[in-house]
Amino acid sequence: MFFRQLLAFVFLVASTSRACSAEAERCELLVYGATPGGIAAALAAADDGSQVILIEPTSRIGGLITCGLSHTDFHSFEGLTGSYLQFAQLIERHYRQIYGEGSQQVRDSFRGTFAEPQVNLKIFSDLIAERPRIRLLTSHRLDTVQIKRSGTLTHLESVSFLDHKMKTVTFRPEMVIDGTYEGDLMAKAGVPWRTGREGRKEYDEPLAPETADQQLQAYNFRFIMTKSPANRLPPQAPEGYRRNDFLPVLAILRSGKIKKIFDYPSGCLFKAQTPPLPNGKYDINDVSRGLVRLSLPGQNLDWPNGDERTRQRIFKEHLRDQLGLLYFLQTDDDVPARFRDEAREWGMCRDEFKDTNGLPPQLYVREARRMIGLRIFTEHDSSAATDDARAILHMDSIASGEYGNNCHGTAHEGERFGGKHTGEFYKPVPPYQIPYGTIVPKSCSNLLVPVAVSATHVGFCALRLEPIWMSLGQAAGHAAHQARTSKKLVQSIDVPRLQERLHTAGSATIYFSDAPPDHVMFREAQWWGTVGGFHGRAPKNAKPGQRGKNLHGQYFEAYPHHAADLDRVLDPELATRWIKLAGSLKIETDRLPAADGSITHGTWIAAAYAKRGTVDRK
Repeated sequence: MFFRQLLAFVFLVASTSRACSAEAERCELLVYGATPGGIAAALAAADDGSQVILIEPTSRIGGLITCGLSHTDFHSFEGLTGSYLQFAQLIERHYRQIYGEGSQQVRDSFRGTFAEPQVNLKIFSDLIAERPRIRLLTSHRLDTVQIKRSGTLTHLESVSFLDHKMKTVTFRPEMVIDGTYEGDLMAKAGVPWRTGREGRKEYDEPLAPETADQQLQAYNFRFIMTKSPANRLPPQAPEGYRRNDFLPVLAILRSGKIKKIFDYPSGCLFKAQTPPLPNGKYDINDVSRGLVRLSLPGQNLDWPNGDERTRQRIFKEHLRDQLGLLYFLQTDDDVPARFRDEAREWGMCRDEFKDTNGLPPQLYVREARRMIGLRIFTEHDSSAATDDARAILHMDSIASGEYGNNCHGTAHEGERFGGKHTGEFYKPVPPYQIPYGTIVPKSCSNLLVPVAVSATHVGFCALRLEPIWMSLGQAAGHAAHQARTSKKLVQSIDVPRLQERLHTAGSATIYFSDAPPDHVMFREAQWWGTVGGFHGRAPKNAKPGQRGKNLHGQYFEAYPHHAADLDRVLDPELATRWIKLAGSLKIETDRLPAADGSITHGTWIAAAYAKRGTVDRK
C-alpha cells in the first residue's frame, strides 16, 4: 500500500512539474473536444464575445458527424433548432449552390440533415474559420490539469496538452468546457463520474436492470459505402484477419433468415440507412435486434477510462471484426454466390477518409463516462407528465429532445453470429426538456460538460444524439460566457437569462409543432412554454410517445398535441389558468388583456412576455 501511494505521489509531482515547466497562456474559454457538441459550444461563446481556444485530440474535427454518422438521428423536423438546425441549413445551401435547387443531391440531403462526411467537415470548418475569436488546435491530446481547491469548491487553474511532436502546451483558462464523448477532461479534473448501469430501484427506472452492473452500450463503426463503380473502393483484409472467425455466419446465410447483405431496416447484416446520402453514399449501421450485429457489447468496457493505447487496441478489435466480416463476405468462396455477388457491389468511398483508405477514423462511442452533476437526468425526465401529452416540465430547461431512450445493447448471449444482444431497448416518448444541471458539475466552479452529461444509463440513452449534444453544447457556450463576464460560478448563473439568450439564438428549450425558430413569436412561445404555459392542455396520448404521420423509416411529421396555436382565440378557461400562472411569476396580471373573444394566444403571450420579471426557476 505504501509503495503504491509513493508511486502515486511521484507521478503527481512529475505531472505537476511538467505542466509548470511549459509557459502557460491565458485564455478566456478553453473547449476540449471538437465534437459537434464542443464545436457548438465554441461557436456560441465566440458569438457572445469570448475568445475561445478549441482543442481537438485527433487530426479531424467534427466527431462522428464527420466520421460516418451522416444519417442524423431524429424523428421530427420540428425538433431541430439552434446550432444543429443552422448547421443543417448550411448543408442544404451547400448542395443547392454546387448542384442546383432541384438537384437529386439537394433532395437526398433531407433538408440538410443527411450529408457526406467531407461536406459536414467543410461546413464545420467554415463555421470555425468565420469566427476570428476561435483558435483551433488539432492533434493536441490532454496531458495534465492543475486544480485549486477552496472549501468544497474546485477551480481548474491550468490545462496542459501534448501536440503531435510531444511538446507540452499549457493554458490558464477562465472557463473550461469538456466536449469529448468520453469526458476525459472532466475525469482528469476530479469530477465524479460513472459508467455501467444503475439498478432499477436506484432511480425507479423501468428500463434499468434489477441490479447495477458495469455493462456499457456497444460501439460499432459507421462505414460510409457506395455501389457506384467509379467511387467504389473494395475493402482490404484488416490487420489480424482470421477467416475462421467468420465461418459461423455461413449457417445463418443458408438458413433463409437473411434476405440480403445490405438492406434496411432488418433481414440483413449491414443496415444501409435510407434515404441514401447525396451522391449515392450510404451510412452503414448495426441492425437492431438482428441475427448478426456490428455492435460488440463487452469488448468496449475498457474504453471510457482507457489510455490511448487501450483505446487503439479496442479500435483495432472492432475494425478487425466489422471490416473482416465485410471482407469475408466479398471474397470467401464458401459464401453462397448470391450473397457474395451482392456484397461485392458495395465498397468504401474513394473520396471519403482518404488518409485511412476509406475507413472512418473514429469509432462510434455511443456511451462512455457520465458525469455525476448537479442534476441527474433519468428515464422519468423523458416520460409523459401526469395526464399530459407533454413530458415532465423543467422550468430550468436549456435544450429539448425527442428521439427517446435508445440502446443498441449492453451484453451478448450465445454465439457471436446468431446470438442475442441483451440490455437493448427503444422507447418512444413525447418531446422532452433537459435541465441546466445536467451539464454542471457539483463543485468545479469553471467547468461545463455538455456531452458526457450527468445522467443515468437509461437517461443518457435519450440524450446521446448529435443534434441534442449540439443544443447542449450551444447552451454550455452561452453559459460559460455569462459566467465569465458576470464573474459567477457555473453553478449559480442566471438560468432565465441563459434561456433568453438561447431563444434569441433560435435554440428551443421546449418542443412546439408550429412555432419554429424563424417564427416571429418564437422567443415568446418558448418562454411561456418553458414556464409551463402549455402543459396540461391535452391529455396523455393512448400510445406513449405517439408521433405524427410517418415520412420514411424513423422520420415522422410533428408530434400531435404539441402546438402553440398562437393564432387561436384565447378561451376564458385557459385564460384563467394562464393568469394564475402569470401571477405566480410576479407579472402584473391586471394589465394583461382579457379573453374577450378577440385576443389570440399569441397576443396574450406577447403581452405577458413584455411584462415579465425575474423568475426564480432554480
